[in-house]
Amino acid sequence: MKKYKIINLWIVSLVLLFAACQPIEDRDMLENTIDVDGVQLVATQSTPGGNKVELNMLTEGVTGYWDYNLGRAYTDKVEFIYPIPGKSTFTFTGTLGAEFFTKTIDVQIDQLDNALDQDWYDLVSEETSVGKTWVFAGGPGADGGKWWYMSPPDDPASWETAWWNAAGDCCPPGDAAGKMHFDLNSGANYTYYADASGDGEQGGFVLDVENQTLQIKGLNILGAEQGNPDGLYTIISLTEDELILYLANNAGGTGWTWVFKPE
Repeated sequence: MKKYKIINLWIVSLVLLFAACQPIEDRDMLENTIDVDGVQLVATQSTPGGNKVELNMLTEGVTGYWDYNLGRAYTDKVEFIYPIPGKSTFTFTGTLGAEFFTKTIDVQIDQLDNALDQDWYDLVSEETSVGKTWVFAGGPGADGGKWWYMSPPDDPASWETAWWNAAGDCCPPGDAAGKMHFDLNSGANYTYYADASGDGEQGGFVLDVENQTLQIKGLNILGAEQGNPDGLYTIISLTEDELILYLANNAGGTGWTWVFKPE
């Protein structure tokens, strides 16, 4: 009997020791509740081919945000007035539960039947498909004016302060005689000209009216030799007759200010 009990205790001890050595598994694993094909995206226009657009993600249990090219909306539904004729692609990014996904939807805009924010007309003119050309508000030689100069960093309110009036005093940028053209002809188009008679280079732009920024995509603005790889500028002023941009921290570690006028 004693021998039997000793054997039983030995077996129980082995079982407990084995159990103690087993890894603890995490049973709370995330799982997808649906696949990407099951995510339903819907685009509605207030008029056929019109530029007032509502984007809606209708699938329950999915969360994420819309990128509608003019900005992001961290909701399932967003409504906006789109300024660009032609086919545009909008993106929803979200989670299926265990993994993230992106899915797109195309919208064809044939008419700008809803008025745009005034900033769009100031930048590209009332004839949005024709566009508008901007040049430096001075130069092209050093002329004593303030149109391309070093400013204090990280403070858009100090844009008027010239730590060094580069273009006015001595050293205009190499493309001081160039120009920039913005239009909305089947896209947000930006064309850069290093000088008035040269061939243009094609890029794009993003005007964020709400946050008052202008981003140049694929190219530089005039006088960008001070360095701005992101191409993102703070808009100080945008009117029919004036465009003033500020960069908070250029390649030299200072701020920089650009002042433009229509050609």
